[in-house]
Amino acid sequence: MPSADSGRGPLTSAEIARQAGVSLSTVSKVVNGRADVGAETRARIEDVIRRHGYRWQKQRVTGRAALLELVFRQVRDAYAIQIINGVQQVARDNHLAVVLSELHGRHTPGRGWVEDVLARRPTGVIAVFAGLTDAQSAQLRGRDVPFVLVDPGGEPAHAAPSVGATNWNGGLAATRHLLELGHRRIAVVTGPAHSLAARARLDGYRTAMETAGVPVDPVLVRVGNFRHEDGLTHTRALLRLPDPPTAVFACNDAQAQGAYLAAAEAGLRIPADLSVVGFDDLPPARWTVPPLTTVRQPLTEMAATAATMIVTLSQGTPLPQHRVELATELVVRNSTAPPR
Repeated sequence: MPSADSGRGPLTSAEIARQAGVSLSTVSKVVNGRADVGAETRARIEDVIRRHGYRWQKQRVTGRAALLELVFRQVRDAYAIQIINGVQQVARDNHLAVVLSELHGRHTPGRGWVEDVLARRPTGVIAVFAGLTDAQSAQLRGRDVPFVLVDPGGEPAHAAPSVGATNWNGGLAATRHLLELGHRRIAVVTGPAHSLAARARLDGYRTAMETAGVPVDPVLVRVGNFRHEDGLTHTRALLRLPDPPTAVFACNDAQAQGAYLAAAEAGLRIPADLSVVGFDDLPPARWTVPPLTTVRQPLTEMAATAATMIVTLSQGTPLPQHRVELATELVVRNSTAPPR
């Protein structure tokens, strides 16, 4: 990562110390993730590293810990299990352990996180439905710690490798399925507005409706947060409309389960009175009553792909592509039927 102003390559610790006006031991503390450095001094050293890069000594490269850091925005359901399984498959094959951490709903790690990671010197970092700040990305990149985003919550930076799914195609397929059954009052309960996946699924829904010549009624578009409670609350409200929907496309399986409960509360049967489609195809989808029609998102394969990308990068091999999208697939079960 050469400097824009000098054209030189990455700097050694001694050169960083000279440019930042600090001791060699202070640079070593920052490089190795130690917390006992003042904020102003740390920022000055990080700025030099960000502009010039850091020349790792050979023993540092070979001394990487055999760890994969797996960072979740939240760990609460079968979604996380599918991701963990995919990462562990690759980790076992490459004799790596997996370190798991949770951001408790935050979109980016908090202060101190990157210092902990640097202190462990992992083989790489995988962030799931979350992102890194520009400063955190620069710190990892400057220490030669590769990172990959899985199902990124927002648009990833150009330099950040990422793995996702064909969310637009999935939203299109789910809505077309309902249209082909004869539904026209089709509601959608989507994810948060900042989510790239949620926006793509909603765009797929809109495209299917518009292509079929069915106007999108704004009152049928509800924004949730990929939680069970969203599916319950929004479907309750939708069913109270003077002209309620005959079908609900929930943009993840959790929201679809909330829609099931709202239908039951209203004395409606699925699919006789209300068709429901989910998104993810997590294992519980096949055990709901009736089994849920949903869009399969290949979460295990996505996670395994990300872990393989980390291994490739850690070996100094360039990636053939920085953005990978794996195909989604509509899985038709018993929660959808023609409207009455």
